[in-house]
Amino acid sequence: MSNYENIILEIEGELATITLNRPEKKNCMSPALHSEMCIALKEVEAAKVKVMVLTGAGNAFIGGMDLEKCFFDNWDNPEDFVDGVKPSFEWMSHLKKFPAVTIAKVNGWCFGGGMEVVGLCDIAIVAEESIWGLSEVNFGIFPGGGTTWTVVNNMPSRKQALYYSLTADTFTGKEAVKLGWASKAVPLAELDSHTDKVVNGLMSKGRIVLQKTKEVYERIINLNMEFPEAVDYEIAKLYELSRLTNDDWIRTALKSFNKREFKPGLQDYKITRDDI
Repeated sequence: MSNYENIILEIEGELATITLNRPEKKNCMSPALHSEMCIALKEVEAAKVKVMVLTGAGNAFIGGMDLEKCFFDNWDNPEDFVDGVKPSFEWMSHLKKFPAVTIAKVNGWCFGGGMEVVGLCDIAIVAEESIWGLSEVNFGIFPGGGTTWTVVNNMPSRKQALYYSLTADTFTGKEAVKLGWASKAVPLAELDSHTDKVVNGLMSKGRIVLQKTKEVYERIINLNMEFPEAVDYEIAKLYELSRLTNDDWIRTALKSFNKREFKPGLQDYKITRDDI
C-alpha cells in the first residue's frame, strides 16, 4: 500500500478502513489530505473490498475544510486555489459512486464538509455524543462544494434543512438519526463494537449483490423512476446479477431454502464462490 501522511489506510481481506489522521486540526481536510484521498480510494477500489469504513483520529470525525490551507492561503493565486480544491471534488465524487459499501463511523466532531462526507456514504453509524453542525453562515458563506446537495438529499424536511443551514445551530449524533444524517446512533463506548457487528454482517454477503443493490437504488432515485419503469429496470438488473454470479441465488440460496436449511429473514446462506 502507498504511504500517507494525512490518513491511515488499512486493507484486511475484503475490508478497508480509512482514518483521517490530523487530530491536531480535528481532521479538517487540507489540499494534501484531499490528494491522498484520491489515491487511497483508487487503491481500495482496486482491492475489490466489500466494505470501506471512514472514520477520524482522536475526538473528531471531520471538522470541515481546513479553511486556511484550502482557501485563505491560495485565494490570491487562482491556479493554486483550483489545484488545492479540485482533488476534494474528485475524491468525493468517487465516494458517491464507490462500488463497495461505504460506512461513516462518526466518533466525534462533524462539521461542514465532514457532514458532506457522511452524506455521501451509504451507512452512517455515529456516537450519540458526537456534535454536528453547518457553521458556514457564521463566517459569511453558505454550505458549498456539494455540502448543500447532501443537506437536500439527507434531510427530508425543508424546515429542518434550512433551520440548521441558516442558524448554524449544532445537534448531537442521537438527533442526527431523526434528521436523516445517520443510520444508527450508539454510545461512543459502543461505537467500535456496533460498527464491527454491521461490518461482519455485510462481509457475509456477496460483493456483487451488495454492489448491485447500491446501483439499483441510486439509478431509481436519481432518475425518479415511475413504478412500471422501475420494475423493468430491477428485473433487468436481476438478470445481470444472476449472470455475474452464475445464478448463485437460485443454485445455492433458494435450493438451501427449499431444504429448510436456512431462514432468509434471519440469516445468510453460504456463498459458494469467493469472487462474488
